[in-house]
Amino acid sequence: MRSTNPVLSRWKPRSGRAFESERQPVAVLAGVNLHKEPGTPPHGRPHGHAYGPRAADGAMTMDDVVVRTGITLGVAVLAAVLSWILLPVDRAGVGGSYAIAGAAALAALAAAMTQAFLNRPSPALILAYTAFEGVFLGVLSNTVSTHLSPGVVVQAVLGTMTTFAAVLIAHRLRLIRVTRRFYGFAIAAALGFLLLMAANLLFSALTDGPGLGFRSGVPGLLLGLLGVVLAAAFLALHFKQVEEGVAYGAPRAESWTAAFGLVLTLVWLYVETLNLLTLVTEEDVF
Repeated sequence: MRSTNPVLSRWKPRSGRAFESERQPVAVLAGVNLHKEPGTPPHGRPHGHAYGPRAADGAMTMDDVVVRTGITLGVAVLAAVLSWILLPVDRAGVGGSYAIAGAAALAALAAAMTQAFLNRPSPALILAYTAFEGVFLGVLSNTVSTHLSPGVVVQAVLGTMTTFAAVLIAHRLRLIRVTRRFYGFAIAAALGFLLLMAANLLFSALTDGPGLGFRSGVPGLLLGLLGVVLAAAFLALHFKQVEEGVAYGAPRAESWTAAFGLVLTLVWLYVETLNLLTLVTEEDVF
């Protein structure tokens, strides 16, 4: 029986030979495989089985995931800082700055889509994604700080870091159990959330206004809270998937896939936190 981990879903269990690849696309949304639910133990072993360290060369380790995640985050942060410093903010309005941020986001989406449907992880594509995402975050953050709420970026970064740490601690203490029901709820809720946000963006572009109103006022506040909760839920999914990947003996190259999913989810969490904190400071919320 195969593992449910998206890092592992493309690989057959090892039986003395190298892994063989299967072509299964990985969902773009936070790198989660939509075709498998968590809870099926690798190799068909019973739940609760303690997996010992893998002796085979080339198997993914926790250190591999930490190092790759650190590299991708470092590229994103560097790109964000450079774009904040080098790309001027449109002080007459937000149109020009949002156009730059939107172009960077589309480039990041293209890189993410390409990586999601590749047979193997591509470090170059993953780093390109994080670089474009960093430009998007830098321009967006600078624009929001300049026009809407000075100082909110520091609060959003701290909020993202504390949420990440809280989910990690809760996962390590087994306060969060990633079950089949948890997985199904997270996937369904995230897809519904993204469809709703896409409809709001489409109406906003067509009407040159606030769209359906889901990103402002009380509806925006409620959906912002939902977005933060969903992003935190996907972090829990990733932590579970990384644990299974190490226990399953996934190829070391798949640590790039794990890093890709973690960074993508952290970007989502930061954007939702930034939007939520901006809304909280508006007078019309209360």
